[in-house]
Amino acid sequence: MKAKEFAAMSAEDLTKKIAELKEELFNLRFRLATGQLDDVMQIQKVKRDIARALTVQTQMSKKA
Repeated sequence: MKAKEFAAMSAEDLTKKIAELKEELFNLRFRLATGQLDDVMQIQKVKRDIARALTVQTQMSKKA
């Protein structure tokens, strides 16, 4: 997702999305450890999405 998409979300939706992304990252790491993950780049993509979402969340909290 792009930062603009995260910025369009409400604070509650953004918090839920961050939790979902963290859970997805956990599942990807688990699949990597068990050797079931085919595309390792998914981990990097999810990490970047988490960072984008957290950045937008921080910006929202500073504006309020």
